[in-house]
Amino acid sequence: MSKSHRKTSLVPLIYTLFLMLPIYWLINMSFKTNLEISAAFTLIPNKLTFESYNTIFTDPSWYMGYVNSMIYVALNILITIVVALPAAYAFSRYRFLGAQQLFFWFLAFRMTPPVILLIPFVQLYSSLGLIDKHIGVALAHCLFTVPITIWILEGFISSIPTEIDETAKIDGYSFTGFFIKILIPLIAPGIGVAAFFCFMYSWVEILLANALTVVDTKPIGSIMTTAGGAFTFLNMSLLAAASVVSIIPGVIMLLFVHKHIAKGFALGQIK
Repeated sequence: MSKSHRKTSLVPLIYTLFLMLPIYWLINMSFKTNLEISAAFTLIPNKLTFESYNTIFTDPSWYMGYVNSMIYVALNILITIVVALPAAYAFSRYRFLGAQQLFFWFLAFRMTPPVILLIPFVQLYSSLGLIDKHIGVALAHCLFTVPITIWILEGFISSIPTEIDETAKIDGYSFTGFFIKILIPLIAPGIGVAAFFCFMYSWVEILLANALTVVDTKPIGSIMTTAGGAFTFLNMSLLAAASVVSIIPGVIMLLFVHKHIAKGFALGQIK
């Protein structure tokens, strides 16, 4: 192996180590006491402790934050896919007045900062009784995840020849049967990609989730923000442990859809 090749191989390794350093330090802090974190710089814990993790998994004020987050993330993904799939099919297969302009404005709206809609959401949800409801947060997130999902799925559907639609009709499939038995399996990579993007947005979004929840449905991000406000130095180990646990659902989601994501990029459907 030449020296130049060795240097080239070292670059991604060094970059990966650089990216993983904050994660390692987060895990390292989660197994330390607050006293050790504030007293000395140590690469590994002097005294391994699981106290922070024990608090997270036994205290309802902590673990319910994860439960709440997972509930409205799952609702968001389900509603988004159900709404976006027929819309993407319509954009792909039909030509109607204003289709291109509407498709453009879907994407333009996706770039709108959530803070702009914060006050209208709070007032509207207060009137409808949706404050502190899982479905309320999920619907608010759908406003931002549906446009990007339509955009992604439209590309995948457009890559499927229209002859398949016609053949399915000749074979006696209803429109619903064609969707469920033929179209969805064919665009499974696109649905996986869309679900992953929905998960990423809904899992990490805090502003709307915090404003639209009060007590019962507070997400873990809001709980961590509150706990780390005025008492950061007293809760560093606990916050580190909570952050580590927050990463786990994302890793699990990625393990489920990584093949679909890789295929989606290979197909070139993420424009």
